[in-house]
Amino acid sequence: MSEFSIKIEQVDGFDFKVQFDKEQYKDLHLDEPYPLGKDSAPNAARVLAAAIGNCLSASLVFCLQRSGVKTQGMTSEVKVQIVRNENKRLRIGKVDVTLHPKVAKDAEAMVKCLPMFEDFCTVTASIRQGIEVDVHVTPENTAA
Repeated sequence: MSEFSIKIEQVDGFDFKVQFDKEQYKDLHLDEPYPLGKDSAPNAARVLAAAIGNCLSASLVFCLQRSGVKTQGMTSEVKVQIVRNENKRLRIGKVDVTLHPKVAKDAEAMVKCLPMFEDFCTVTASIRQGIEVDVHVTPENTAA
């Protein structure tokens, strides 16, 4: 088992400061969009989207490296659908992630990673227990 703790402190209104458990990590500010907050920083839903996208991107890069597939970068897009539940409360209804690894055209070894890399993403695998997360990989071929 592994664990960590972070500290969240209200700065003003809906502006919060997140302090992480390691000195080298900079504080993160969170705020709510108008009309609640001042929209001065990302809100929790956006940070969750970033966590999902980052985790999947890192997991795919790791798998590709282990399979000997050379990448020349990765871009990812995360689309979050906000819906209302039966009680008219806002919820994250669905997350769509598209990963664009930049690989050589002959990267056939990439096929080996596609069925397994998602399962190694701690964040996405956990979130999928309550929120639908669809993932698509669209490689961007590079010249060798």
